[in-house]
Amino acid sequence: MKQKNILVLCTGNSCRSQMAHGYLEHFAGDRARIYSAGVETHGLNPRAVAAMMEDGIYIAHHRSHHVDEYRNIPFDVVITVCDHANEQCPIFPGAVERL
Repeated sequence: MKQKNILVLCTGNSCRSQMAHGYLEHFAGDRARIYSAGVETHGLNPRAVAAMMEDGIYIAHHRSHHVDEYRNIPFDVVITVCDHANEQCPIFPGAVERL
């Protein structure tokens, strides 16, 4: 089975998208490659790191990425976790499912 490329997108790639990235990576295992990015970059929120540690998921090594860093990756799914990111979400070529 082909590994899916999944992008989680939010405004600053600091909290919600980072947490979703951690959960998706944890539960998808090797079935998907998970990326997270923002339409801006605000740095990883320490509260997100602490909240994820409560569930036993380590994300302290994550960093904020701008969506433009991933322009050349053929995503299968793009998940936006806030309205602002959904409104600013760039167009991705190919058959990308947007959630």
